[in-house]
Amino acid sequence: MVNASRPRPTSAIDQGPGEPSTALLGVLTLAAGALIANLYYAQPLVAEIGPAIGVSSDFAGSIVSMTQIGYGIGLFFLVSLADIVENKRLVLVTVGLTMVGLVGAATASGAGVFLAASLTVGLCSTGAQVLLPFLAHLVPPANRGRTVGKVMAGVLTGIMLARPAALFLSAALGWRAVFLLSAGLMAVIWLTLSVMMPTYRPKAQAHYGQILVSMVVLIRTMPAVRWRAAYQALMFCAFNMFWTAVPLLLADRFHLGQKGIGLFALAGAGGAMAAPVAGRLADQGRSRATSLAAMLVLSLSFFVSCWTGAGTLALIVLTVLAILIDAAVQTTQVVSQKVIFGVAAEHRGRVNAVYMTCLFAGGAVGSILGTVSYHRGGWPATGGIGTAIGGLLVLLLALEWLSDRAGRTKRVEKVPA
Repeated sequence: MVNASRPRPTSAIDQGPGEPSTALLGVLTLAAGALIANLYYAQPLVAEIGPAIGVSSDFAGSIVSMTQIGYGIGLFFLVSLADIVENKRLVLVTVGLTMVGLVGAATASGAGVFLAASLTVGLCSTGAQVLLPFLAHLVPPANRGRTVGKVMAGVLTGIMLARPAALFLSAALGWRAVFLLSAGLMAVIWLTLSVMMPTYRPKAQAHYGQILVSMVVLIRTMPAVRWRAAYQALMFCAFNMFWTAVPLLLADRFHLGQKGIGLFALAGAGGAMAAPVAGRLADQGRSRATSLAAMLVLSLSFFVSCWTGAGTLALIVLTVLAILIDAAVQTTQVVSQKVIFGVAAEHRGRVNAVYMTCLFAGGAVGSILGTVSYHRGGWPATGGIGTAIGGLLVLLLALEWLSDRAGRTKRVEKVPA
């Protein structure tokens, strides 16, 4: 907890919001994208990692799930620290521990060490979610959506590039090299952030326990955050469902190998280009209309995917649909973070922790839906569920609009004549 009696050194943030430099924005974008990418390197390499560390094929899913479990824990217990701990110090600690975890994963010879290292990597990669509200402190509200959009484009690019990068590097140098190279990148990011990242000391005077309890109160008293958390949980559910099931489809229907699937995933990263556009629209006050458009694109893309056949033309269509789905998810993510980062500065870390925990839960459900739906009903079942999720999102958005309209009407009625 900050001691109010001691003078605080000033920083760019202490002196008031201003546009971050292009160099600083680039470093923060790289850091966030690289940290998030650590969650996805192991996904396409399970078949190689399992035998090397003594994990049977029946339990190979634990290689990925341990990282995700760590990330889920970190979202709640570490990201909330951003409201009481100096942010630069918190980020540097998480980046440093992520590097240690990656080295542990790369050198592990047994399942116990590898899974412990994976848990550490997932836990500490949540440093990316400290950087996002930190960025919101740097930027004036009028430009916040556009700037967050640029960084979120980097985050999505990190997610989309992680799988193909892991496949290509593993094919050339072996799976251990993937984690070692990522550890080297974390070291570079740590050194760069230690020099370039300004300090930010939160104003909150609460204890850590009070911060955790207050997260429940915040979500109950902030309807806009609740709506946005629900939207993005469903969007990320659809996103993870698509990217869990589509490699199976590509292998079964189009007979693609690892490199071909990696190239498909690489093409899908084009959806990140929607983020800056979404940010500008959010800054112009078009958050709801932009969200509606993204939800409709998501639903229609899944619907059209149900009718794709086989062959080159069908593969091209599926690639375009993948880009559209990624763009839709990225669009609502940027708009939602513009909304949630509009809360008071002393609450942003906790609000982002709650929001990202909901998003992560939706993504975990989507991963399960992807495999279950595809194995039970083939791609039509997966595409049908995605279409339904898009329809549910549109319905929820309409309910939010009606709720806001009713609230405005009540406020007008209370105004004395």
